[in-house]
Amino acid sequence: MAEGFLKSFDKELKVFSAGTEPSDKVHPKAVQVMKEIGIDLSKNYPKSVDEFLDDTFDYVITVCGGANESCPTFSGKVKSRSHIGFDDPADATGMEEEILGEFVRIRDEIRHDFREFYNYNIDQHK
Repeated sequence: MAEGFLKSFDKELKVFSAGTEPSDKVHPKAVQVMKEIGIDLSKNYPKSVDEFLDDTFDYVITVCGGANESCPTFSGKVKSRSHIGFDDPADATGMEEEILGEFVRIRDEIRHDFREFYNYNIDQHK
């Protein structure tokens, strides 16, 4: 979801999303709640951070649970590393409406926090 938001804020950004333990596909509920606000993740697919460890980045941002502590060291050039943590909506339990509500809640938190990150770190430095 964070990748989708950053790309929606600025089409010029090169954004890559990856996980330490990527699943087989983007969670269908993540695709659903992002589609509700006009961002299409249906063609996205999970990638492993291992694909990017030697690359050069302006920012590396970890987002979920213990990722800040367990994320591998990036051996490429990284200007700035940040952690903007969120609950993992895939861990939500309960009735269907409750689970979907968690995806919406976390989507909205990601949009807010990444908009602040973008405004402060990227947009004002253009």
